[in-house]
Amino acid sequence: MSAPIIGITPDISEGRLRLSPAYGEAVTRAGGLPIVLCPVLQQAAAMVDRCDGLILSGGDDPIMETWGRPTHPNAVKVDPPRQAFDLAVYHAACELGIPVLGICLGMQIMGLEAGGDLDQHLPDSLKTASEHAGGRMHEVSGSLGAGEVHSRHHQALRTAGTFDIAATAHDGLIEAIADPTADFLVGVQWHPERSSEGPMGSELFERLVAAAIRHQAAVEGFPHAAS
Repeated sequence: MSAPIIGITPDISEGRLRLSPAYGEAVTRAGGLPIVLCPVLQQAAAMVDRCDGLILSGGDDPIMETWGRPTHPNAVKVDPPRQAFDLAVYHAACELGIPVLGICLGMQIMGLEAGGDLDQHLPDSLKTASEHAGGRMHEVSGSLGAGEVHSRHHQALRTAGTFDIAATAHDGLIEAIADPTADFLVGVQWHPERSSEGPMGSELFERLVAAAIRHQAAVEGFPHAAS
């Protein structure tokens, strides 16, 4: 089999696509072939159908009116077409059973779609909010493992909806979510592409690529898939 194709959603800023090369480099080191998905809404399902795995990348803050709530005045709203595209490719991936890794904004979208609640401005409610901002490193632990992560956010899920909570920080903040019924459907609040080696960094991409290989094998009819 060829290297599994991992589609990555880019950000949209001032009419241009933006994505850190660190995403593609992390996927490549894990054995996948990274492809940036051009956010054309009507082609979302067709693009996902050609992928073996999906990464919902980080970005600005969700437009909460989509989930029937007002957006916090301190929020920096994500580009509306980007949010619509990310939602479309996420739903297409879920329908096809394609493995998904949601990062930062990506995790928040996954949690909101699962019925979770979002704290839209941590400084309003969390004394340790500054420890999660500005690229600071801190420890997280849970069923995904434990380690130090690169954190850059002012929002986080209060509840995970139908997902399991897969990691928390020392202050109780939800740091990762996972669907126990899926092969790989995981969201992390931190940036694993900027984190260290190990379960919170490079191993997340390795797990995504391994799941993508299993999906690829199942679709192509190979009897033996990567474990």
